[in-house]
Amino acid sequence: MISVTASITSQNTFTSTISPVDNFHSEKAGRLTGSISGTWVGTVHVQRSFDAGSNWRSVNTYTANAEFSIDDVTDGIIYRIGIPTGSFTSGTCVVLLAK
Repeated sequence: MISVTASITSQNTFTSTISPVDNFHSEKAGRLTGSISGTWVGTVHVQRSFDAGSNWRSVNTYTANAEFSIDDVTDGIIYRIGIPTGSFTSGTCVVLLAK
């Protein structure tokens, strides 16, 4: 399993990036699983980029602990999860994306 994780205690904190697409096999596995846990107040954003991280777009937001999955087989896409500027209030939020 490949994963990226972060323990968030302030705004503008994200995981490193991960791609759901496996370019090393003939079948492109395109699924990420995600987890949000801890005792925190804020809004977690799942973001994706089509240009290697130059620009990010939020695709999902969460205000409570959650488990989720993302299906995406787009070549060259990357994801990250975290709390952007202006979206953190308090606590410690632990986030994970894995494939």
